[in-house]
Amino acid sequence: MALSAGADWRLKRATAADAAALSLVASACFLETFAGLLEGPDIVAHCAKANHQDAFRDWAEASETRVVVAEIANGAAPIGYSVLTTPNMPAVETRPADIELRRIYTLSRVHGTGLGSALMAQALLDARAMGRERMLLGVYAGNERARAFYEKQGFAKVGERQYQVGATLCDDVIYALQL
Repeated sequence: MALSAGADWRLKRATAADAAALSLVASACFLETFAGLLEGPDIVAHCAKANHQDAFRDWAEASETRVVVAEIANGAAPIGYSVLTTPNMPAVETRPADIELRRIYTLSRVHGTGLGSALMAQALLDARAMGRERMLLGVYAGNERARAFYEKQGFAKVGERQYQVGATLCDDVIYALQL
């Protein structure tokens, strides 16, 4: 059953059976976003480690997380996803009622279709349903498109952190939104 749908896509709650599809779309989105910004071998190594099927299976099965997969309506090919988890943000003070939007990505072919906004709206609904009061997220400081999207959604900068991808130390901005 779809959580929501657009003209060409639908959202659904991910299960362990979606782990391979989530791993694939996660790596494709990361490559699409960071090719030309990071070294190719670093991207490949990062994707192999961070986007492993086991991570998505574990997230889909955990009671304290929510994973949503976006699919093309005709054929169910994955085109985006979001992951809510307990916060892992040592750079900011977290509270028990916080949740982290650990990931939210879509393939560029669906940018401008409303899919990103639908994934965000679902993440906000899920976080509130879980009794959370604040959503945190980290984003690459140089990703102006994503930062503008989060700011349009009402997120405000609350900190910074650094994130290692291979040989490159990346600067992230940490945003928060009161729910």
